[in-house]
Order: sequence, then C-alpha cells, then structure tokens
Amino acid sequence: MRRFFLLVIGLALGATAWAQYTPKPGETVMRMNIQGKGVVDILLYTKQAPKTTSRIIELVQSGFYDRQKFFEVARKPRPYMARFGDPNTKSKPLDDRSIGTGGSGQKIPFEDSGFKHVEGAVGLARQDNDKDSGDSMFYIMLAPAKFLDGAYTIFGQVVSGLDVLQRLDVGDTASSVTIVRG
Repeated sequence: MRRFFLLVIGLALGATAWAQYTPKPGETVMRMNIQGKGVVDILLYTKQAPKTTSRIIELVQSGFYDRQKFFEVARKPRPYMARFGDPNTKSKPLDDRSIGTGGSGQKIPFEDSGFKHVEGAVGLARQDNDKDSGDSMFYIMLAPAKFLDGAYTIFGQVVSGLDVLQRLDVGDTASSVTIVRG
C-alpha cells in the first residue's frame, strides 16, 4: 500500500521530481526549482569557465536569482532559447522596456570554454557589441544553434529537467536557485 501511495504522489509531482541529478565528486550543479513545473539541474563548467561560474555561484548563494522570472522563451519559428537572470523581473511587469537590461552590476569577461550551443547548453548573455559585457543574465538553449558558437561563454549544461524547459513559459518563476556539490 505504501509503494502505491508513493507512486501516486510521484506521478502527481511529475517525473522531474524524481530525476534530479546527483553530482559526482568534484562537480558543481546549479539547481533551479521552477514553480509549478519542476526542477532543472545545470552542471557548471567550473574548470573551463572559472570566472563565469565563480560569479554565478556567488550570485546563487546570495539569493540573487530566487523569485526571478524567465523573461523570454523563444520557440518560433523553431525552439531556440529561454532567458533568465534580470533582477528587474522581481518587481516590474514583463512588458516593461527595462526587462532584459538589468544585472548585478559586475561584468564578467568572455571565456572560451570550448563547448557548443547544443540543446541544454547554458550561456552567459551579453551586449551584442562587447564579448566582455556579461553579467547575471544567462540563456538555456532549447535547440542547437551553431551560429552562436565561439561568441558567448558556455558555462554549463542541463543534466536533468530538459522536459521542464520544454514546458517553460514567459513569466515562469524560479522559486529557488541553489548550488549542489558532489
């Protein structure tokens, strides 16, 4: 009876609740709890993008990303990316013209981690004309985009929760973002 009860609860919560990634020794994972959708685990490339991941970890540990909203989810004409990390999304309506321009106020220089823009890749957003203008905003690829390779710092890869990303909508909130170490 207990197994049946646990199975029913598991189905009600969704498969993603059971599919969280357990980091191996030495790995660092950023865990995003997306309200009403599930959990997205991102393996951080701490060796290949040390400056970027160090700053992202610092922001996560300060609570900077908690209760922020996804302000762009581009799916047409084909799946592309979801964008996150603007603190303005906590207090302003998502149609405010300043959404997508906010940050922590600390620039992160470009790091060529050598990774490609595949589905689930996580990259540091930046201004179009300045590779060294990354800050707190990042994007998660919903599909491959080779034309972006080499132009942005790829600092992580989704290792569980791709199904959650496919159900994302603009305005979805990360109730909490935490760091999990192996």
